[in-house]
Amino acid sequence: MTEIKLSVVIITFNEEKNIGRCLEAAKKVADEIVVVDSYSTDRTKHICLSHGVRFIEHAFEDYVQQKNYANSQATYPYILNLDADEVLSEELIQSILEVKKKWTHDGYMINRITNYCGKWIKHGGWYPDPKLRLYDIRKGKWEGQNLHEKFVLNNETSIGKLKGNLLHYSYYSIKQHIDQFNKFTEIAAQAEAQSGRKINIMQIIVYPIWKFKRDYIFKLGFMDGYYGFVIAAISAFASFVKYVKIREWLKNKAN
Repeated sequence: MTEIKLSVVIITFNEEKNIGRCLEAAKKVADEIVVVDSYSTDRTKHICLSHGVRFIEHAFEDYVQQKNYANSQATYPYILNLDADEVLSEELIQSILEVKKKWTHDGYMINRITNYCGKWIKHGGWYPDPKLRLYDIRKGKWEGQNLHEKFVLNNETSIGKLKGNLLHYSYYSIKQHIDQFNKFTEIAAQAEAQSGRKINIMQIIVYPIWKFKRDYIFKLGFMDGYYGFVIAAISAFASFVKYVKIREWLKNKAN
């Protein structure tokens, strides 16, 4: 088999802080880079064009539709999907270059490690956080609810595993984490409420407590020190907020 051509596909919105670093690494494996942007108001477009990517502006509906649309714009069927705040590690770059020479599966899982306020988080359920990001688009599509979307391969397909980490520069400050969970719980609560999920008082009380104990104790979040505690506490509170929002959304809908 001759070496495959690879399209790197990224969706963006106001990612001037991250996108340059993402593109620098992606260019080491890409035969083309396609960025689908939902009309950023910062310097995202300027930075992307300075890197020679194919830049497409497309209105955002939800993550699933945006990612499937972005895939449809790729020239090649072999796609590496990245978020703007993700960077290929050197080991992962070499793994992808090797796979390009010998493509043997329909998709490949990649471990993702998150940088939180300057610290790499290795416990609490945040690592290895495997993602199916390298795939043959002819063998599947993006599916799922907002914030829980994933690329799903068709039946009778095979999945490999790549060495190296996808470096996720997720949160630069605790404030950013809190702001983001408020936004994401709004999206998640609406999606779950629309799906017909019902929430009772016991769930609102028990689930956040269980989440903190699971992440901080059973999944060894305490091994990440101070930020391990912060993450577990904020994540538990985010769980509480999401369930309260689901209940409120259903109540307002009923009225």
